[in-house]
Amino acid sequence: MPSWSEFETAAPELAALVRARLDAHIHKTLATVRRDGGPRISGTETRIEDGELWIGSMWQALKARDLQRDPRYALHSGSDDPPGWDGDAKLAGVAEEILDEAIVRQRNGEAAAHGPSHLFRLDLSEVSHVALHASGRAIVVTSWTPAGGVRVLERA
Repeated sequence: MPSWSEFETAAPELAALVRARLDAHIHKTLATVRRDGGPRISGTETRIEDGELWIGSMWQALKARDLQRDPRYALHSGSDDPPGWDGDAKLAGVAEEILDEAIVRQRNGEAAAHGPSHLFRLDLSEVSHVALHASGRAIVVTSWTPAGGVRVLERA
């Protein structure tokens, strides 16, 4: 499954839009799969470093346990309220937990200094950006998958 840098190489314009939406808000919403198969929504923070998309987690948090059991996730960038809405980014894929303590401490920084924590690298199966068309009369959904590349859909 592609990393952030592979997505960025394959779809640089979309990657720039998505990154701007991820950078616009500190807090994002992460969906994981609970033990019983139901969805769980958690707050999280992301960062892009060295061509990878990362999230951290408090030690043994439910979202971390969910990802350990079933690595599938969906991530939402967060939204601005109208009329200042500049769009949303949505990403999905699988998370890989990084178990090397030196890497965890380096990537989680101050949080790791307060005790054990989890670190996950997010690989991508699909990415989308949703925004208002310049006319203000339609929504433009730009999406990317490794197999399908970039597609644009306008909905009036």
